[in-house]
Amino acid sequence: MNKKVILLVEDNPDHELLTIRALRQHGLAGDIVVARDGVEALEYLFGDGARNGEAGHGLPHVILLDLKLPRIDGLEVLHQVRSHRRTRRLPVVVLTSSDDEKDMADSYDRGANSYIRKPVDFREFSRITRQLGEYWLNLNQAPPMVGGM
Repeated sequence: MNKKVILLVEDNPDHELLTIRALRQHGLAGDIVVARDGVEALEYLFGDGARNGEAGHGLPHVILLDLKLPRIDGLEVLHQVRSHRRTRRLPVVVLTSSDDEKDMADSYDRGANSYIRKPVDFREFSRITRQLGEYWLNLNQAPPMVGGM
């Protein structure tokens, strides 16, 4: 299957809808899988449960990760993604409303590929999402995954 899969890890329903709308508006996502907290994200990536490799997708092409999540926060999700051989090369873009420099530093220290603050204005949010999707889904040459995608 050659569809580009995005794992969107976002607990805010409004931000979830805005992100999906912006990605689809620009034709940048074949499939968008949503995890609404860190536990759901880790289940999708590593679990044996119903979400593991949902619909046969296997690993996503990119993870869009919010930091302020219930149950397990985004920094811990990022740490676990980087700690596993199968997922350590997955592109992870932190997409957050946090403007805390410590959050940014911690994200990069744990292996984030990019850190983007969510703009409040929808037009700006849409523009940034288009650029983000263009780069990570179309321009970026992804490293080979351990065991393939």
